[in-house]
Amino acid sequence: MNRRNFFWLGAATAVALTCFAGSSALAQQKLVLKATDVHALGYPTVEAVVRMGKKLEQATNGRLSVQMFPSMQLGGEKEMIEQAQVGALAMARISVGPMGPIVPELNVFNLPFMFRDTAHMEKVIDGPIGDEMLKKLSDHPTANLIGLCWMNAGTRSVYNSKKPVRTIDDLKGLKIRMMGNPVFVDTMNALGGNGVAMGYDQLINALQTGVVDGAENNYPSYANGQHYRYAKHYSTTEHLMIPEILVFSKKIWQTLSKADQDLIMKLAKEAQQEQRKLWYEMEEKSLKQMKDAGVEIIRITDKKPFQAAVKPVWDKYGAAHKSLIDRIQNVK
Repeated sequence: MNRRNFFWLGAATAVALTCFAGSSALAQQKLVLKATDVHALGYPTVEAVVRMGKKLEQATNGRLSVQMFPSMQLGGEKEMIEQAQVGALAMARISVGPMGPIVPELNVFNLPFMFRDTAHMEKVIDGPIGDEMLKKLSDHPTANLIGLCWMNAGTRSVYNSKKPVRTIDDLKGLKIRMMGNPVFVDTMNALGGNGVAMGYDQLINALQTGVVDGAENNYPSYANGQHYRYAKHYSTTEHLMIPEILVFSKKIWQTLSKADQDLIMKLAKEAQQEQRKLWYEMEEKSLKQMKDAGVEIIRITDKKPFQAAVKPVWDKYGAAHKSLIDRIQNVK
């Protein structure tokens, strides 16, 4: 081998080793996945993702981990969705509410009195329909999100600062904060109230200043948000039972290996079941917290007038999805 060829071979070997070392370093590069939620640490949806992150870190020997930003640190759900879409964060726990306008089929879950009870809702989201809806979100050309799993969010009921709501007539004229989706505003208007679309992050100030008289939510959100300080009349209208979604930024997802994607999806399904157990524990704790805070809890046993009043909402938003609605109602 002449001197020139010797040096050429040595240089080529050095380049190859450098490339190998670079690719090896890249494969071992640590990635911190930013996650966010409007709720505080300890809230079931937050805790489930924190636990999921610990499992992910353990399974990848620290190569992948999750950093949680709770308590609206990165904004409300609208901002969270937008940040996930552009890859500024990896995971966000969001309500189906804001996703309905993006993926029309998801609006079916947003219809008032869609599910008979929580057991019915869980069977739907745990089964083929739930998987189909997550896939529709993941495959949507402009949503730029991957649907990982479902999470429980209880049953939503009305609370306000003005008076006890015992019948549908008592809702008349009350300004009630609703999530930013026309189906929710139309639902409250159909019930006789005045629906006001507003982010969860704006609600406390709106209650304090009288911009709204009340809102509607589940026990844990009401209790953990300390909304009882401003609206002590809580009526179990139970008009909405909306599951929530843990979404992943499609932009970041596409940079992950198939093995990492599969691992995250597997851990997300485990988080779905863990969160459910945490949810029911939190509901009991929150109900006690509400009673201790002197909240007036009005039990509404006759829901028929409320169900009849929202028929126009079903006609408007459900007509195009009759087959899907029938499938949901046929789940036993």
